[in-house]
Amino acid sequence: MTAQQTDISTTEFLSNLNDECAALRAFVVLLEDEQRCLLGQRTEELLPLAEAKVQLTNKIAALAEARQRFLPPGTNDMAGWLKRNVPQGLTAWQETRQLATQVYRLNQTNGELIQIKLRYNQQALGVLYGAAQGTAGLYGADGQPNQPSASRMLGSV
Repeated sequence: MTAQQTDISTTEFLSNLNDECAALRAFVVLLEDEQRCLLGQRTEELLPLAEAKVQLTNKIAALAEARQRFLPPGTNDMAGWLKRNVPQGLTAWQETRQLATQVYRLNQTNGELIQIKLRYNQQALGVLYGAAQGTAGLYGADGQPNQPSASRMLGSV
């Protein structure tokens, strides 16, 4: 491999690493937007955010795969490899790692918020279903009101 080929490979590697870092930054913003929707009452915005998450996840995965192709087989210590071979990429790698940790935490939190909303909705549906069952026999076959015997009349003591 010539020095020029090495320079091109290094430039491509750094460009790829910077793209991966930028994609992770965008993912953090996306997850923060998702969290604001979950905490507020803007659930109609969640579907477009989910679609954007899938697209960005695919992009990040492709960038990570491309990064791996630059590395020699069996490279487990990315920071150590960078220090020895491409020291100018170490800062971007450290930021990439920090962003990946932030993405993980935000995603965990958002998942918990989704579970809370899901439980709340299930409880609300249970109450509505129970109320619907209680009023299902409100009228008899003759069309006359059929009051449940276990309840009291409105306004009575």
